[in-house]
Amino acid sequence: MQQQRDFRTDAGASTIPVGSCWSCKGPAGESTVLCPTCGAVQPPGQLDHFGRLGLSVGFDLDPAALDRRYFDCQRLLHPDRFATRTPRERALSQSQAISINEAYEILKDPLKRADYLVHIRGSGVLHEGCNLVNDQELLTESLELREALADAETPADVEALARRAAADVQECIGALSAVFAGDDLEGACRLTTRLKYLHKLVDECRLRRGRLTGGE
Repeated sequence: MQQQRDFRTDAGASTIPVGSCWSCKGPAGESTVLCPTCGAVQPPGQLDHFGRLGLSVGFDLDPAALDRRYFDCQRLLHPDRFATRTPRERALSQSQAISINEAYEILKDPLKRADYLVHIRGSGVLHEGCNLVNDQELLTESLELREALADAETPADVEALARRAAADVQECIGALSAVFAGDDLEGACRLTTRLKYLHKLVDECRLRRGRLTGGE
C-alpha cells in the first residue's frame, strides 16, 4: 500500500501519495524542486541539507559543486518565474528558496557544516551543538590564547597571534576531515568546539587590532 501525505493548501487538505506531484500526481521525489511532468514547484520535503542540494553526506565537499547546485536551484526558483502562478505555487517557491538558502549557508561554512554533521550523525550530542566545556585541554588553550591577546601591546603582536589562529583554523579543518572520515563523532565534536574557539579568537584579534590602530 502506497504511503500517503497530507498537504494543506488554501483550499483545505488533500491526500496525495508520497513521491508524487501535488498538482499532476506524477512522480516527484523529495529532492525534486520542479515536477518533471508538469513543472509545478514541489514542497521542500523532509530532507537534510546535503540531500536538499543533491550532495553526499560528509564533511568533505566540492565547493564548486555546492555553488553550482545552489545557483541552479536559485534560477529555478527566481520570483519572476512565479509572478503569474497561483498563490499556492508562489508560497511553495518561497518555502523551497528558504530551505535551499539555509542548506547552502550551513554547508558552505566548515564550522557550521561540522556542527550540523555531528548532529545528523547523532549519538549523545547536545541539541545546542558541541560545547565540551569540561574538556580541560581545550579550556586551557582558549584561556592562554585570550591572555596572549590581552597582553598584546602593538598591532604587530596582534597580527602574529591572528596568523597563528588562522593557521590553527586550517589545521583544525584538516583534522575534522580525518575524524569524520573515520566516523569518530567524539573527536569531531571536540574539534568542532576547538574550531569555534579559534573563530572567536580571530574575530577578537580583529577588534583588538582596530582598537590599537584607532580604527575602532
